[in-house]
Amino acid sequence: MSKTATMSIIFQAQSLNYGEGIGNISELKKLTRGNGLQYTVASRQCLRYDIVRLGALIYNWNLQVVDKSKGTVQFREDLTIKDSVEMDLFGYMKTKEGEGGSNRSAAVRISFATSLEPYKNDIEFLSNKGLADRIGEDANIANVEQHLSYYTYTVTIDLNKVGVDGEIVLDNQTRFQRVSQLLDIIKILNREIRGRQENLSPLFVIGGMYDFPNPVFLGRIKLSVVKDSFAIDLEPIKSAMEICVFDKSVKDSTRVGIVNGIFANEPEIKDLFGEKAMTVNEFFESMKKEIKEYYGV
Repeated sequence: MSKTATMSIIFQAQSLNYGEGIGNISELKKLTRGNGLQYTVASRQCLRYDIVRLGALIYNWNLQVVDKSKGTVQFREDLTIKDSVEMDLFGYMKTKEGEGGSNRSAAVRISFATSLEPYKNDIEFLSNKGLADRIGEDANIANVEQHLSYYTYTVTIDLNKVGVDGEIVLDNQTRFQRVSQLLDIIKILNREIRGRQENLSPLFVIGGMYDFPNPVFLGRIKLSVVKDSFAIDLEPIKSAMEICVFDKSVKDSTRVGIVNGIFANEPEIKDLFGEKAMTVNEFFESMKKEIKEYYGV
């Protein structure tokens, strides 16, 4: 039976992903809901970029796997998932002029990271006055949108697809190693942007391994304000855990990891999950243990 590992994550960060902008205004990427509220987002592509960047930095993932010999920048035709963890986890498309091409869908799916607090038009005014003063010139000015918020995103891993591409089937030790490395990267994920390094590591994570391919808690992570703090809304999470597939409830396979002292309803969260409430590090280690058993290594 196919197994899917999925987790939904909450982290806190500031101003993660900018769009084209207008004039001297740097605009954050945003989505607008029907109620008129705007939420900033970090795209799937930017999260993928930072995962791959850390994969190369920490685990020496091979990034020398692209060229432009076919007219567009794409993965090299002579390389396969054996040569590239990136191609294995996130898929690829290779085009051939007049010959169609080949592609493989991603084994790892990542949602946008969406702010859990609405954007309220905070703008930073800045200039290069310090540099301009050195040579007696007028400064250039800029306006940069800023948003400090909690964000949530979801990662879903098709464990059967990792290490498999047509006739290519990697050994289970390699498949486990690649998933394990991915989980370690997510645990310490960060983003370098505009002279800052933002910490995207989880403050809260919920998920597990399931017998069906669905990002169970995507769209069910909400925050509410309790006095001067934030609390995680548990009602959507409870409803998601009541889902029953193949005579097995989501709740049976779900665990949470939480950083102490962040959320106002931390005791309630721990009471709800009991022994399945743990630290963030314990969450990822337990996930790796279960995945290792699945691959039989």
